[in-house]
Amino acid sequence: MRQLSIIALCLLIAVLLAGVGGVYAYDSGRDDLIAEGVRVGAVDVGGLRATEARALVRDRLLEPLQEPLLIRVGDESFPLSAREARIRADISAMVADAVRRSREGSVFSRTWRGLTGGQVRARIAPTVGYSEAAVQRLVDRVRVKMSRDAVDAKVDFAAQNLTVRESKTGRTIDAKRLRAKVRTALVSTAGERTVRAELEKVQPKVSSGRLADRYPVVLTVDRGGFRIRLFKNLKEVKSYPIALGEAGQETPSGLYNIANKAVNPAWNVPNSDWAGDLAGTVVPGGTPENPLKARWMGIYDGVGVHGTADRASIGSNASKGCIRMLIEDVKVLYDQVPVGAPIYID
Repeated sequence: MRQLSIIALCLLIAVLLAGVGGVYAYDSGRDDLIAEGVRVGAVDVGGLRATEARALVRDRLLEPLQEPLLIRVGDESFPLSAREARIRADISAMVADAVRRSREGSVFSRTWRGLTGGQVRARIAPTVGYSEAAVQRLVDRVRVKMSRDAVDAKVDFAAQNLTVRESKTGRTIDAKRLRAKVRTALVSTAGERTVRAELEKVQPKVSSGRLADRYPVVLTVDRGGFRIRLFKNLKEVKSYPIALGEAGQETPSGLYNIANKAVNPAWNVPNSDWAGDLAGTVVPGGTPENPLKARWMGIYDGVGVHGTADRASIGSNASKGCIRMLIEDVKVLYDQVPVGAPIYID
């Protein structure tokens, strides 16, 4: 009886060993088999051997990525080939990861799963690479071609008129957003290889409608016609006769601003031969010796607009560089011109 028990135990051990050996043999024969339910990206590789999976992933994942990527901006197109983008994918690593996930667990759990049709719910993220420099070059190409600087409104000054140059709205591309969209499209296996970019408006700093606000008052001096003109909000409202600098002491041309103003100004006499005994002195305002009558609007380097008692000089080159006006005219003009107002001398 005891001998029979020993024989039975030995038989049981032999059966168990045979079973375990069979399990290990079954499992070792599936060491490169990917479990059902495993995907690489959107590619179902479940039930495939590693070699088969690599071929399928190459066909389903890598091949679509070889199609050119296209950026569309309105009617313009900007292509980027896979070669330029240096598209690359480590298919072997992705499949190896799929096999590794399939081999998780014990030999017995894997065998049971294989025999019963169980699945491993796993999705392997595709590892796709590209050239960041190529992306940057593409976005730069789009930006340079499609962007346009905004143009501020401006005024062209002339002796007799002011010409307004209209502002223009610019446009640009959000380069940061476009780069992100290109990066996403380059590694997408969904088949969509077109990226659409929108142009954004760039408003000018100075619009045509706001230009008059920047130039509420402008003076222009027509040296050939001996006239000074007053413009308000870029429209001429009045002109006055003037006298200008004589030969050798011409009134300077150019664009200036009214630097200072004074009523009955003192005269700081230049140290010049023509000033005679008054050279280097200060002549009080309102005195007969002071030629700066009634009002003063300084321009540049001792030159300014002022009233004169020499009415006969109006319409001629008679001053030492200043702009002379009739006293009644300079009083009216003075009250309408603030410090800082532009004055253009042609």
